[in-house]
Amino acid sequence: MPEEEPSGLRRRVVLGGAGAAVAVSAVAPVARAAEALTPPGPARESDFTTGWRFALANPDGVTDPGGRFADAPKPGFDDSKWQLVDVPHDWSIELPPTAKGTHSGSGFFRGGLGWYRKTFTLPPALDGKRVSVEFDGVYSDAHVYLNGELLGNHPYAYTGFAFDLTGRLHTDGRTPNVLAVRATNPLPSSRWYSGSGIYRRVRLVVTEPVHVARHGTFVTTPDIAAGRGTVRVTTDVVNDSGAAVTTQVRTTVTDPAGRVVATGSTTVAVPGGRTATAVTGLRVERPQLWSFGTPRLYRLRTDVVVAGRVLDTTTADFGFRYTEFHPDNGFSLNGVPTKLRGVNLHSSQGALGAVVDPAAMEHQMRLMLAMGVNALRTAHNPPDPQLVTVCERLGIVMMVEAFDCWRTGKLEYDYHRDFDEWSGRDIAEMVHAAKNSPAVVLWSIGNEVPDASMAGGPEIAAGLIAAVRAIDPTRPIVMGSDRYRGVPAPGSPQDLIMKQLDGLGVNYNTAQSIDGLHERYPDKFFFESESSSETSTRGVYQDPDLLNTGENHTPGKRATSSYDNNLASWTFSGEYSLKKDRDRKFCQGQFLWSGQDYLGEPTPYDVFPVKTSFFGAVDSAGLPKDAFHLFRSQWTTAPMVHLTPMDWTNHRPGEPVAVWVYSTVDTVELVLNGKSLGTKKFDRKTTVDGRPYLETSEPSGDDKNDPSGSYTSPNGSTGKLHLTWTVPFEPGTLTAIARTGGREVARDELVTAGPPRAVKLSVDAPGGGVVPGAMTFVTASVVDARGVVVPGDGPLLRFTVSGPGRVAGVDNGRQELAQSYQEPTIPAFKGQAVAVVAATGGRGRITVTASAPGLAPGKLTLPGTSLGQRNGPGARAADTPVVPAVSTADASYSGAPDTLPAAMLDGNPATGWSNLYVKQATSTLAAVSRPRPEDWVSLSWPSAQRIGAVTANFVVDAKLALPVAAEVACRTARGWEPVRNLRITWGTGSNDPTSFAFDPVVTTEVRVTMTARSFLRISALLAR
Repeated sequence: MPEEEPSGLRRRVVLGGAGAAVAVSAVAPVARAAEALTPPGPARESDFTTGWRFALANPDGVTDPGGRFADAPKPGFDDSKWQLVDVPHDWSIELPPTAKGTHSGSGFFRGGLGWYRKTFTLPPALDGKRVSVEFDGVYSDAHVYLNGELLGNHPYAYTGFAFDLTGRLHTDGRTPNVLAVRATNPLPSSRWYSGSGIYRRVRLVVTEPVHVARHGTFVTTPDIAAGRGTVRVTTDVVNDSGAAVTTQVRTTVTDPAGRVVATGSTTVAVPGGRTATAVTGLRVERPQLWSFGTPRLYRLRTDVVVAGRVLDTTTADFGFRYTEFHPDNGFSLNGVPTKLRGVNLHSSQGALGAVVDPAAMEHQMRLMLAMGVNALRTAHNPPDPQLVTVCERLGIVMMVEAFDCWRTGKLEYDYHRDFDEWSGRDIAEMVHAAKNSPAVVLWSIGNEVPDASMAGGPEIAAGLIAAVRAIDPTRPIVMGSDRYRGVPAPGSPQDLIMKQLDGLGVNYNTAQSIDGLHERYPDKFFFESESSSETSTRGVYQDPDLLNTGENHTPGKRATSSYDNNLASWTFSGEYSLKKDRDRKFCQGQFLWSGQDYLGEPTPYDVFPVKTSFFGAVDSAGLPKDAFHLFRSQWTTAPMVHLTPMDWTNHRPGEPVAVWVYSTVDTVELVLNGKSLGTKKFDRKTTVDGRPYLETSEPSGDDKNDPSGSYTSPNGSTGKLHLTWTVPFEPGTLTAIARTGGREVARDELVTAGPPRAVKLSVDAPGGGVVPGAMTFVTASVVDARGVVVPGDGPLLRFTVSGPGRVAGVDNGRQELAQSYQEPTIPAFKGQAVAVVAATGGRGRITVTASAPGLAPGKLTLPGTSLGQRNGPGARAADTPVVPAVSTADASYSGAPDTLPAAMLDGNPATGWSNLYVKQATSTLAAVSRPRPEDWVSLSWPSAQRIGAVTANFVVDAKLALPVAAEVACRTARGWEPVRNLRITWGTGSNDPTSFAFDPVVTTEVRVTMTARSFLRISALLAR
């Protein structure tokens, strides 16, 4: 995929004459139909992303120990030993994760102080031109120098900025110029992984003294709701010369096919050293609308002409569309009512870290489209311009958000330090950068800001709202907040802010609370800016009969259940959130937290090496979880059916397995090895305003606030969004067949896997297929002899690339993973892993190979591309996979962070392992603490030991008891085998030893499996 131009201005200028080209590569030209208006010439906007030198001055702080880099801005500084990089670049993702000096919010990655330098020459033809450098984003507090002189600084990491270089440059074609950038990331500066460095694009811009201002074009279509194709263009023309000029501003509109459909011209006088605004009106006949399914884009070309000479040309893409956010009737696009089916996404790309790549962003957004997504909230910062371009091309509307805090911070080094001085400029930059995109429908002034409930909050909100409206009065202004879970008191800060906003995004409100807000503020519109936050791990399942279940804190087993039943105190199940939004016509829709797992914020765990969140419908590798299919079943209409769990292998014969089925079809039959297990149906229901939906009719038990104990729709019904069977496990094939009118329209199938035989590679993504570009996401699956994915953990996969490409990053979607994402090796997780393969821009095809010990390797060939970075992510990844340490004590489940298996070996009777957990209450669910029916503990050794007994000291009290039964097994070459002649002598009191004696065995590991009716605790475990 060719690199997309930013969604704002696209600029060209005719420098004229031979040898006038800037000494860097050019960006893409403007539309062919408009090209005739300006003779061909070098690009005005030139790519400035290659050939940088980078040095990590300090990964553990923002100081320069010993002053080694004090002269880094100076042209004569020796950077020959610095790392050669292309930008976008993220130095944090290249560092190994560590618990030392970091925190879980950053995903245990370091930040620190980094320097970048770029040396370049410019030709004499640039004498008399205006030259500037533009950055789309630097994390963070960028200080930019040219030839040793400080140009200025820009603290905020998520907004673009520019510095004028005119008069400071050497333009003799021989003398080098040096651009130096100092960036810092003091920890903690972000509540999630942010990355560090020049992580977005850089451009060099060359203009004549008379030119269109940066972000100087604003295109609106004010009459499109009435069916008229009026185009209103305001153009800010800058005159940096000393003399007044009269300019002709010519505007040309081309349609999605590149045909000229409208032209206009306006004359404006611009005094020397000043800026003047030209307003042009055009009319497009029968405009094609930009919409979800048909995102048709038009292009505006603007030529600035003085005395018959074209001095500047810019382009901006726009669309004809109109939206309404009605307080009672909800959201509509082009007059068609629809819900916002949105997701929240942070600005990172999994294994790539914060590096912005358009192919990676398109891959991510196509995954979201396949789930039925039509909206994106840029949580919680302004997006990269290329993401706006992706969304406007794919037909995804956007809520663009400014800040995660205002004056009152959430972390020591977050944006609150710069808010008073910079927030006005930063929010203006956010609006300017995306104001022409038809994808952008909402501006958000902040997320969960503490100031919203403080006395100074209303005044801050008023200033931000005014700054946005001064630039763009056409879009509603909102914020996302957790401060409105009850109706605000009259005159409170929340009330005063609410009255200023056009609408409000609520985060994690109950059905009752959002109803209360709608009643209190009937002229405002409401939506869920964050919904659900259900946590899950792909392929992990626990307690399907519980609406909220505990977590396993055993090292190496830190994961959460994918039965839509692992919730933090503030969160809701996916089903509750879907029903709550579905039933309220006034609710504009929701933004799921989150579309994809992201680095950092590893709720419910806060311990190394759990590096990523658990909130995503898709894991960090881009592999869908069951939540993806839950939302897909409610957000799409094409026939589909999905089986949960996604594993018909790792069960014991006869074990009862809870099988959930998500479907867009009302009738589903479940078949096991050719035998029908029965047909079940969703009931067809209708909301109070007449919209149809599918749901079972049974108590759901998911709302303690309702008298029935279940979430109850305004039409009086309760029910679930999945069908349920309990199936005694039997190896073979489990099939869900969805039928409409007796005809099969969809099926999903699970097959019991055999021993692993090979590695299979693919580049398929749900609904998206291969996204061509500089980054390709290659999935490696461990399969058996029949090609069935073996859903186990391991083996270790090694990725290699030949041809013009490299492994830019690897991931398996497992949240608990100690190794770097830029290693070429990674263990398979639930049978799969993903390698991000980066093109390096050379000729020829790229061959990807994934191998594992004892398995047939997988190979895949990708087409070559002229795109890519030669010195990008992964180029310097060390081949040092993390080997898990041998655990001397282990357990199937640990109920709390302080009752881990190692506590059985510390000699302290006051500590020990336990499976006891207490899951605190949520807004809709009671607290849970239910004994587990079975768990095991084990001891292991690096080399085989001869043992004949295991002694366990069980703690007994009001919540803890002895097991009612126990079995002992030892590890052999054939797997786990029961010991012979087991003899159990139970202790008689708390902390008394219980002996498990058996015929002596030679083994590396022994396991005690316990059946219980109460929680268990063992203070000491000994083998002899």
